[in-house]
Amino acid sequence: MGETRQIDTTDRRFATTLARGLSVLRAFRPSDDGLSNAEISERTGLPKSTVSRLTFTLQSLGYLTHARHHDRYRPGPALLVLGNTAASTISFIDMAGPLMQRLADETGTLSLLLVRDGAKMLVVKTWRPRAVASLWLEVGHRLPFNGSSSGQTLLAALSPPAFARVVEEAGEDRGLTPARAEEIRRETGGQLFAQGFAIADPAHYFASQIHAVATPFHPRDLSEPVIFTCGAMPEMLTVARMQEEVGPRLRATVAELERIMGQGSGGPRGDL
Repeated sequence: MGETRQIDTTDRRFATTLARGLSVLRAFRPSDDGLSNAEISERTGLPKSTVSRLTFTLQSLGYLTHARHHDRYRPGPALLVLGNTAASTISFIDMAGPLMQRLADETGTLSLLLVRDGAKMLVVKTWRPRAVASLWLEVGHRLPFNGSSSGQTLLAALSPPAFARVVEEAGEDRGLTPARAEEIRRETGGQLFAQGFAIADPAHYFASQIHAVATPFHPRDLSEPVIFTCGAMPEMLTVARMQEEVGPRLRATVAELERIMGQGSGGPRGDL
């Protein structure tokens, strides 16, 4: 599926071909066993003829690969280099690993790191609890702003100018009208101010089979906050348990990361 993000493609500085090539790379998910040109076309919304030219070019440059003629495309070695370079320059990810794995093990929840990706929240890292059944969320999964604890926490944690821009870019995805976005920002911001974490109303959650609690982190080397989240099936993670146990432990874990990184208790949090 194509992204709903609203971008000014009429700007003279905007390189359409580059944007299309990047949309092809973003179409891949960790659970994929390769993708055909037709499947990439379906996910990106690009014509098959355009996808064919892009995949050929990306393969020639090493960003995509396929083992034999007519095989499915898969991420290539050049992407691995880019990923490693990005991970090494974003210092908090390595620091967060042991802390979030400990949190996952001690609470029996799936701990996640999410970032904004257009009109969605993108799961970029997961820490699975040992000896506990895995949840279905995985790296590459996208969650909506409206109806997820991570998305609503991001909206509350953004600065006012960034909030306005993100809401406009979201294009009312999953009912995120400007009025609904303001309501989310006000209610979730109140939770963050009062307790340092936020829980989306389970009655309006995007998926009935998961509960989640979230808190923001403001990296010095990124322009927007990222979101740390703990999630599990509702029978394992009740609202009461999120409120009384997991939420406070998540907030304490992120506060520990802030101390390790030499930061105060977060950066700007919108109107908080």
